[in-house]
Amino acid sequence: MRIFDPHIHMTSRTTDDYEAMHAAGVRALVEPAFWLGQPRTSVESFVDYFDSLVGWERFRASQFGIAHHATIALNPKEANDPRCRGILDLLPRYLAKDGVVAVGEVGFDSMTQAEEEVFVRQLELAGEHGLPAMVHTPHRDKAAGTQRTLDLVAQVGIAPGMIVVDHLNETTVDIVDDAGAWMGFSVYPDTKMDEHRMVAILQQRGLERVLVNSAADWGRSDPLKTFKTGQAMLAAGFTEDDVDRVLWRNPVEFFGQSGRLMLGYDTSDTTAATFEGNSILRGERKTAEA
Repeated sequence: MRIFDPHIHMTSRTTDDYEAMHAAGVRALVEPAFWLGQPRTSVESFVDYFDSLVGWERFRASQFGIAHHATIALNPKEANDPRCRGILDLLPRYLAKDGVVAVGEVGFDSMTQAEEEVFVRQLELAGEHGLPAMVHTPHRDKAAGTQRTLDLVAQVGIAPGMIVVDHLNETTVDIVDDAGAWMGFSVYPDTKMDEHRMVAILQQRGLERVLVNSAADWGRSDPLKTFKTGQAMLAAGFTEDDVDRVLWRNPVEFFGQSGRLMLGYDTSDTTAATFEGNSILRGERKTAEA
């Protein structure tokens, strides 16, 4: 089983997670820029964070044989903080970088006017840079937020096939499917979606335009939920080719629209690799005794 996790926040995860993911078949991922759990207080803090997504974190993933990509944006929650809005002027610098495969996460948190203004501007940036967009749907009033999302996508004029509307469930999947956008599902231990409900949706709707992710971050989450969804698909009678389509070929198709996928890292010798003089090793590597 080969897996491309299209939404996972590895900055929040450990090297043990990378090892377990590689052992389960994860060979590529996309890490969207998101809220860190507490407010950022300046534009400069975003600059450091974005630099780490396209630098250190890509290096760290490569040490475990995983191709790391990023999406860059001002996230919906912090769109409400005037101290953060200035990062919109700097986004073009990052949206032009290798390995940045979409604008995201954008969308709604509390469905405020500020969030809508920032969302529209970032959809425009996606169009200007020829990039797909990853859209976060709100935790509350999800159906209304999803419909407003699709209205704004149409208003800006982005082709629905360039949009993935994420964190969907049984109440929101229909309107996204009908709009022709990609459908994203975050499989969690306790909330959003589980692997068995995900299988039921796949049985009902088919495999087209579906992205399954773990969305693992600093909260209660599981970076192996993509693998567990694949196992559940096989147990339900889906073929190995079906699993490959959902967990690999679909993410490659969607993010491949950016022209910036970085698959095929050479990880034959990572023992001496460093980034900015630092490695993932803590101290000297042990050598075998004679």
